[in-house]
Amino acid sequence: MAKLANFTPTILKNLFSKPATTTYPFEPFKYPEGTRGHIENDIDNCIFCGMCTRNCPTRCLTVDKATHTWTINRFDCLACEYCTVVCPKKCLHTVEGYQEPMPEKSSVTYTMSEEAIAAEAEKKRIAAEKAKAAKEAALKKKAEEEAKAAAEAAAPAAETVAEAAEAAPAE
Repeated sequence: MAKLANFTPTILKNLFSKPATTTYPFEPFKYPEGTRGHIENDIDNCIFCGMCTRNCPTRCLTVDKATHTWTINRFDCLACEYCTVVCPKKCLHTVEGYQEPMPEKSSVTYTMSEEAIAAEAEKKRIAAEKAKAAKEAALKKKAEEEAKAAAEAAAPAAETVAEAAEAAPAE
């Protein structure tokens, strides 16, 4: 009976307080503050520069610019977020949630969509055309300046010859 008396305050407290557990299936789970989650990539904005790969301490990321793929081995990832900090396009971000358990170690590969690849190729083509036009304009301007300088250099020489010709008969 003495043992029951020791538990009486705890029993009464639990009767009139909220449950210690959550109603997970019926209410969404709230992750604790400070939970890192896992890394996701908005692949269509990625420029495949490889900065994330070079700054990853576990080398769990691989970037292939030729095939437009970005691969992460989630079980090697520490979720340190170094890759998200150095990403110049800010296409890497963390998502709340834990890594789902799997029977074996696997990696996730993101591939750029065909539309994004075509848009990127179009941007490069337009940039190349603009650069070519700017280079041609610069060459044309330089040629005009050289012609103008040559004309100005020839004009004083012609004036000197004319002055010399005028001075010669006077003697």
